[in-house]
Amino acid sequence: MIPPRSLTLLSVLLLIGASVVAAQTERPAEPASSDKPAANSPSAQSGTSPKSEKQQPEKVVRTEKEWRKTLTREQFRVLRGKGTEAPFRNKYDRHFKPGTYACAACGQELFASDTKFNSGCGWPAFYTTMAGDRINLTPDVSNGMIRTEVTCARCDSHLGHVFRDAPQTPTGNRFCINSVSLKFIPASAQQKRAKQERRKAGRKPPAETKPETDKGSSESDDSGS
Repeated sequence: MIPPRSLTLLSVLLLIGASVVAAQTERPAEPASSDKPAANSPSAQSGTSPKSEKQQPEKVVRTEKEWRKTLTREQFRVLRGKGTEAPFRNKYDRHFKPGTYACAACGQELFASDTKFNSGCGWPAFYTTMAGDRINLTPDVSNGMIRTEVTCARCDSHLGHVFRDAPQTPTGNRFCINSVSLKFIPASAQQKRAKQERRKAGRKPPAETKPETDKGSSESDDSGS
């Protein structure tokens, strides 16, 4: 015969064991893993998934001697020496033709003409870049000022600086870029290049659609005056 005190202890142990088993069975299952990035990851903030993110462009690395051969003296002073050209008397300050602005050192396309605006600062101004991975931003405390330097991500050439002083633009940013650091590619040249690339890849350009004519109309209706 089991003493009453032992029965009480045994009952307590059984109750504890039952509680542990119940907690384990009611434990919610861990969520299945997904391909979505974390909320605070760069992919989530940029709105792209890791699989869809574009890789960084292949770096262009040259010696100082090689850069001097490929660039003009003024281009080398600004692009490689982090210089600044004169305001208002440069090539693209008042230039607003449709096209793309590429790095004058390596040719990487950086800015679209539809993001260019007249800021009145004397240098070409853009409110955003074509893609965030095409430029690098670095703190710059030279010349007694606190600024953010803009460089080409492909060749590390100096382009200019970016400022948060353009509230009239969609981003509030003003990418103040030296004209000598840029090379303009007209929209017509881009279309021609895209057509050549399609032909090279064996793809036919999109067929032009002709407007439908009224079957009841006579041939004389299509003649000129």
